[in-house]
Amino acid sequence: MKYIKWTFWILIALTVGAFLHYTLPQHDIVRITDTYEKRVDFGENSLFWAKEDIGTATGQINRDVFFIQTVKKNGKPLVYRNEDTGWSWPPYFKFDTSNLQAQASDLRSTGDNPRWVRVTHYGWRITFWTIFPNAIAMKPVDDPDAFYIPWLNIIILTVLFAIFWAIRVRWIRFRERRIDPLVEDVDEGWDSLTDSARERRGRLSRWFASWRR
Repeated sequence: MKYIKWTFWILIALTVGAFLHYTLPQHDIVRITDTYEKRVDFGENSLFWAKEDIGTATGQINRDVFFIQTVKKNGKPLVYRNEDTGWSWPPYFKFDTSNLQAQASDLRSTGDNPRWVRVTHYGWRITFWTIFPNAIAMKPVDDPDAFYIPWLNIIILTVLFAIFWAIRVRWIRFRERRIDPLVEDVDEGWDSLTDSARERRGRLSRWFASWRR
């Protein structure tokens, strides 16, 4: 039972960690090489695509999606999708997909004369499943090795930990006041029932023994 319990909590922790890692904003410093628009047919990976842009037709199995091609300082390519999040999850309230695409096109550069851009995004890049992170915002920077403290992530994680700790403390108090006394009463009842059953069994054994004599 102990191993099952630990396995359960480990799976819960991994699920919550993966959810937060996918949803919380991340930052990459890259060089934009190209921007384009492509018709996408959604299949098994439709969960990892945002909904239709605000004001457009809904329920479509395919639509045109903006993409931004970039290259990191180490030469590794990284492609972003550029979609509105609207009022849905995750709550970035992004409505400026076209404006962001125009900004990305204006910031394109070559390897000989690079212009570095800090791209804020959420999501993962999984090549074998055709999943792209969604670009939220971008800002030109001078240093490709610049370090930024993720204050928003720190605040969100702190608030979530405080909520979890408050719930845990209240649950422990509730268990000590309400559940533990009930369990103790049930245990005592079972103990008394066991003693009574043993006494009846002894009487029955003595009665059979008297017949044998």
